[in-house]
Amino acid sequence: MKNKTAIVTGTSSGFGLSASIELARKGFTVIAAMRNTNKKGDLLQEARKHGVESQIIVSELDVTNEKSILAFQTRVLDEYGRIEVLVNNAGYAGAGFVEEISMDEYRKQFETNVFGVFAVTKAFLPVMRKQKHGCIINISSISGKVAFPGMSPYIASKHAIEGWSESLRLEMQPFGVKVVLLEPGSYKTNIWTTGKKVAADSLQSHSTYQNYMKKIERYITEGENSFGDPLDVAKKIAEIAIMENPDIRYPIGRGVKLTIFLKNFLPWRIWEKIIISKLFHK
Repeated sequence: MKNKTAIVTGTSSGFGLSASIELARKGFTVIAAMRNTNKKGDLLQEARKHGVESQIIVSELDVTNEKSILAFQTRVLDEYGRIEVLVNNAGYAGAGFVEEISMDEYRKQFETNVFGVFAVTKAFLPVMRKQKHGCIINISSISGKVAFPGMSPYIASKHAIEGWSESLRLEMQPFGVKVVLLEPGSYKTNIWTTGKKVAADSLQSHSTYQNYMKKIERYITEGENSFGDPLDVAKKIAEIAIMENPDIRYPIGRGVKLTIFLKNFLPWRIWEKIIISKLFHK
């Protein structure tokens, strides 16, 4: 992987941080993009631990800001010229019940999780097309295939990424650029911390949905002990990055493949009863 360059967005924590380390360990020079570079401490500490600090370049990028994306694109292409891998990881999970979620919150969710992915990808598609080589890894989720109550902003954003990635893969296939969806299940990251803040209205005593939302929160909390290690996802990202001909989808995590299979196989009425019964089992 000598002289090969990878961009990873959202690298201050979670999948993005771990993926940056794993790609560097594979020999990539990694441009680790984050909105607030003051939060780079954990990434650089981990990089030093693994002896790859010299291969990780922290760079400021706000995926919701056009000027920030343009400045980032200019810096990267002026310095490196080629981009072999782009990992679109930046995002957060909005939650709450539809009736109580503002349209501004839906727009904010899509600006980061959807339009941010579109804009960053478009910034580097021309160079990948011209070099006739590249791999774009979009971090989706099981939520991009299976819906769940109380998380409609996040789930809608991941469904959008799934369809968009299919279109992009078909468009770029003739030019040697691969587009891949990684679909993690539940992992020990801080993504639900933001979701709970967004869902605050639905957890208040005045909310019609308080009892329902608390049951969802309890269901998630009770399952935390079985959440996977983000390092497993990072290793899969690094593995995909060096594949000659990767598949379009890689579901990963405990029970993810079975859940997606059952969702696609079972009649909706049966699937619906399973989900509701899980939430109201107590």
